Amino acid sequence: MRSPMFKRRPMMGWVLAVWLASPAVQALDLVQTWEQARQHDPQMQVVAATRASVQAFELQAKALWRPVVVGAATVGAMSADTRMQGAQFSAPGFGQSNGVSFATSANAATSTRWSLQAKQALYSPERTAQQAQLRQAATVAELRSDLAHQQFMLLTAQRYFNVLLAERQQQVLKNQHVAVSRSLAEVKDRFELGDLPVTDTHEAMARAEGLQAQLWVAENELQMARKVLAESARIDPKLLQPLNLRAQAAWTSLLDWADVQTRVVQGNVGLLLQKARWDVARQELKKHALMGAATLDLVAAAGRDRLSGEGDYGPATNTQSHQMLGLSLQIPLYSGGYRSGKLQEAVSAADQASAEFDLSLQQTQQQAHAVWLTLRTGPARLSAVQAALQASMARLDATRLGRQVGDRTTLELLQAENDAAQAELAWLRAHTELLLSRLQLDALTGDLSVQSLQSLNAHWRP
Repeated sequence: MRSPMFKRRPMMGWVLAVWLASPAVQALDLVQTWEQARQHDPQMQVVAATRASVQAFELQAKALWRPVVVGAATVGAMSADTRMQGAQFSAPGFGQSNGVSFATSANAATSTRWSLQAKQALYSPERTAQQAQLRQAATVAELRSDLAHQQFMLLTAQRYFNVLLAERQQQVLKNQHVAVSRSLAEVKDRFELGDLPVTDTHEAMARAEGLQAQLWVAENELQMARKVLAESARIDPKLLQPLNLRAQAAWTSLLDWADVQTRVVQGNVGLLLQKARWDVARQELKKHALMGAATLDLVAAAGRDRLSGEGDYGPATNTQSHQMLGLSLQIPLYSGGYRSGKLQEAVSAADQASAEFDLSLQQTQQQAHAVWLTLRTGPARLSAVQAALQASMARLDATRLGRQVGDRTTLELLQAENDAAQAELAWLRAHTELLLSRLQLDALTGDLSVQSLQSLNAHWRP
């Protein structure tokens, strides 16, 4: 039987199709794409399932110090034979007799037994450590959910930019191919007139065929990028807002490295997750320590045993009832080395968790520093790439003019067109990489949110 979620999918698909077909649909920006992916991608279902386990761990932690009530009942066939010799017997009117013998028996008798016991733990270091572990397990589950959510947000942004960059790359190559095809036609005409050598025709034809091959590759990359995003967000990637990056990106809000380092230590989700696992390992030490073995419980118990049947001496019935309220102290004296072995295992696990936390801290700080340096030098790098783009466009214009008057060769013109196209793609990649680096820094400091995506939208909206 399918779940309700699967039953709703056809209707959701129909609504989505109608929505996409509507002429009033506007281009989707990064935030809108993220909202669609958050609602539809299976990865977010994994995140939700992970977060749902938090409540289960918290309930277990609260239940550990609550009273435990156990009831038991048995019924069955039983045979019993009791003999006692050398007993002393005394009763009113019968005097006192020594060396008395007693014997009872019951063959294939009916045995019934019931008991009820309530226990309240008063002292148990092992239980205390176990409760702390369960609470840390809830923290671990929540942090795992946050980390997966954060990673998926970064992945969605990456997929979004991959589509936009693939579209621009395809368009740039198309424009270049049109220009090269125009040059090829011109070269052929001039060759037929005897104005140019045949080598120019070969160069132009080779460049046109090479660009056609690049266009096929770019088309494949674009289709794959669109497919990945469409399957995740269930949107038509053709509706994404065109990539219209601003030339001057403002990064004045970048923090000092000291502030970034502090934020990483205090807010990085991966580090917090590693520290929570380390805390779980340290609580395991307390569970198996020598002082954690003793337990003291308040115990209340009541029960009754009854045996009834025919015996060697006639009908026999034996009934015993008991009630008890008191304290129960348990101190393990010898476990065959099991507890010491578990303690040694816990010590090794705690040392490993400590080392893993230190390693994660070092790696995370190095990664944050690299991203911070990228953002710090970002404006200068963008200005340099933009200057290279402007220079390549100016060189292309000059080469076209020189080609018309005969000062430049066909090969030089083709090379200038290629350089201009590559410079434009380099500028686009540099800009989008810088935007994604900003998201990465927010993720490393624990500040990644929808507001981070909204701030990026401002850098390419017309």
